[in-house]
Amino acid sequence: MTTTRSSAKAESSPKKESGEAAGAKHELDTKTTPASKRSKKDDGMKQQTIDDTIPSPTEAYGNGKNQSPTNGDKKDENQKQNGAETENKVDQQDSAEQEGAREGVVPSNILEKGIIYIFIRGRVGIDEPSSVSDIRRSYFVLRPLAKDAKLGEGTIDDAGNSRLIAIPKKVFPVSGRDRWIAFVEKSHTSFKTLKDEFLAAEDYTTKTAGVRHSPAATPVAEGIYAITSTGRENHLAYMITLPEDLGEVQKEIGLKEKGSFIISTRNPQYEAPKGTALPQGPDYPKEVFDGFRALRWTATEPKHLDYPNTQFLLIGESSGLEKATEPQKDQKEDQEKPIEELEKLEDEDTHRMEGLQGDDSAAIFADLHARAKEYPKLQTTF
Repeated sequence: MTTTRSSAKAESSPKKESGEAAGAKHELDTKTTPASKRSKKDDGMKQQTIDDTIPSPTEAYGNGKNQSPTNGDKKDENQKQNGAETENKVDQQDSAEQEGAREGVVPSNILEKGIIYIFIRGRVGIDEPSSVSDIRRSYFVLRPLAKDAKLGEGTIDDAGNSRLIAIPKKVFPVSGRDRWIAFVEKSHTSFKTLKDEFLAAEDYTTKTAGVRHSPAATPVAEGIYAITSTGRENHLAYMITLPEDLGEVQKEIGLKEKGSFIISTRNPQYEAPKGTALPQGPDYPKEVFDGFRALRWTATEPKHLDYPNTQFLLIGESSGLEKATEPQKDQKEDQEKPIEELEKLEDEDTHRMEGLQGDDSAAIFADLHARAKEYPKLQTTF
């Protein structure tokens, strides 16, 4: 269903932390040799339910040390989409991303920040899911911003650095008991590629069932995100901008107005947990492989997400943003607290999206340099 926007969302305080986390290493089993990579990619593969071979939250936090910031927002100027048409006629030569505006004030434990778009896709032949069981898979798109940037008016530029992340379990984890693997389906991706190869519906022919219809991706939310490090683990924190009030769909798939996940990257040199193997592993350079050392899992860094087929563990956090935005002891006095940076970015995004013409769907697709009338409306109810 279509949603409309009104005034900016009132800020709510993060929930108090519940539960306890520990940072423990998951070291090499010397009796087991690393498994070789798969060699053939199959975009149509299906990921089964993950069993108890997934590590527990205390086993999947990597080496227990703070990760150094990485440049996950490097732009590929050759992939910019100049002159793309948008429904609201925003001048796309003037990007809302204003680099350098917060130079020196962003805390070092924010490794990356940006815009997040969340989509669902119905099962074959189901254009409008009427329950979670009708969803084939959920996805989110991460579009990194420069770490020192702020958001102004209008749409963001297409820097060709977006990542498409697939969640085979359909819903997001909501507590520490929920842990499952997501994977990078596309990286270094332009908005044009997302439109052509992800957002659009597709009809295809099979030998056994004839013509099959894969529905278009349906937007369910837009907001801001940050990848943060708290010393023992890394987190993916987010704040939802659209819709202003979460509907049935958003709540059923596990979204919160403000939420976070612990994220740990799987070392592809070892055999995947049962039922989660991809036909092909990520093509990591030696630098990334060396970072795993003897670990099966390590805290997810932005650079890990720049390689298709990267698999990373999502562990739900019931404490909202509290753990994900803990300030570090060595933080400089002139730097903001992580939660302050996220709140400023969310406020900027709220005003930016309200300034775009049309309803929530039009604003989201305009930001992706697409025409909303060619795609499904933002869905809030089943």
